[in-house]
Amino acid sequence: MQVADEGGRTRKGAAMEPPAGNGASLFKVALTAGAGATIEWYDFFVYGTAAALVFPKIFFAADLPPLVAQLAAFSTFAVGFVARPFGGVVFGHFGDLFGRKRALLVALLSMGLATTAIGFLPTYQDAGFVSPLLLLALRFIQGIAVGGQWGGAALMAIESAPQGRSGYYGSFVQIGVPLGVVLSNMVFFLMVTAFPRDTFDAWGWRVPFILSIALVFVGIYIQTRLEESVEFEKATRSQASAPEGRRKSPVLQVLIHHPRKIVLAGGAFIASNTCFYAAITYAVSYGDTVLHLSRGALLACVVAASVVMVPGLLFFGALSDRWGRSTLFMAGAALTGLWSFAFFPLLETLSYPAVLAALTVELVCLSVMYGPQAALFAELFPVEVRYSGASLGYQLGAVIGGGCAPIVATALFAKYASTLPISVFLFGVCFISLTCTYFLTRAVKPSSTSLGS
Repeated sequence: MQVADEGGRTRKGAAMEPPAGNGASLFKVALTAGAGATIEWYDFFVYGTAAALVFPKIFFAADLPPLVAQLAAFSTFAVGFVARPFGGVVFGHFGDLFGRKRALLVALLSMGLATTAIGFLPTYQDAGFVSPLLLLALRFIQGIAVGGQWGGAALMAIESAPQGRSGYYGSFVQIGVPLGVVLSNMVFFLMVTAFPRDTFDAWGWRVPFILSIALVFVGIYIQTRLEESVEFEKATRSQASAPEGRRKSPVLQVLIHHPRKIVLAGGAFIASNTCFYAAITYAVSYGDTVLHLSRGALLACVVAASVVMVPGLLFFGALSDRWGRSTLFMAGAALTGLWSFAFFPLLETLSYPAVLAALTVELVCLSVMYGPQAALFAELFPVEVRYSGASLGYQLGAVIGGGCAPIVATALFAKYASTLPISVFLFGVCFISLTCTYFLTRAVKPSSTSLGS
């Protein structure tokens, strides 16, 4: 068989059975997990777009200064990130004990129902302070759901992957992010272009949220048509003779035995998450409110760049099976950090081809990190605590990075009236991720990773 070394490459090791199932069934698992992730991320991202374009006027008092209202809207956006580690803990615990499939199903249903409910919320004009409180509560549920979704979807695909293909199969879950961006922004683009601004602000913004009821149907399909991940089923059978071992809390076990890996994984993910949300959330707000670019054109550029990101993720995920996860990950962090100094100057040219180039190159650089990430994080932990460990590392980086990115960027521009400090900030988080990835590879013992075996 093959086991992954500390760089994510495969090497010869002790013989173990390959995963069951034929190529077609494995590909169906990967595609279904990717589809579920796509719609789940659509729900999460549609909130970010609404927070940039309409929530400051809908859910907060009309007499608030525009900057304060925008910061308040981005603060509710950040609540979803604060909730994500809680989702990682809860769903990781049950996913390690009772299966990836069940945890993923509950996460999808929770997200679909919470996002649909946002589409029916009363505005501040109708309900006063109750309106933003309800928005916060539903955003928190969104965060818990997405905190549990990623681990379940990633492990469903990776733990059933053929030998030496974990990076490629894991990247099918990663493409859920750009496809979710494409779907959310396309729907908003249609709403923005189809209706006058007053109509959009009155009720058009609700449509993208209500459409997320589709997640319920994806959850039903997963429940009725997909089997549990191959490697989890093997682990369950091997532990059947020692049920007392299964009663231990996976979250506590991974925190006790693998705390350094969790912290370093979170640090490794900071750059990818921070720079991504700076590009798709803050850049939209900055282009709309400061540069006065067309909303529709901005969203179209985000969509086009996200489409390019999809094959990039698949390519770099597959490449990591040959070159190693950490090598690509560190290269992506370096490239993204350097591009941060070109990103905002290109936006400020007010040229839409330059805006498209800025976003496209940014997302391709991020693909070098994000494509191999699912396999990289999964390979850090043994199967018994893998859902908990991978989810905690991922969501720790998300809450520190992505949740704060729009707020920090908005505050920096308000203080300095320049985007250069924002670029320095983004470069700094890329340096942190590069450093954490370097040390992460030295925290991994080759014998502790056995994906695709």
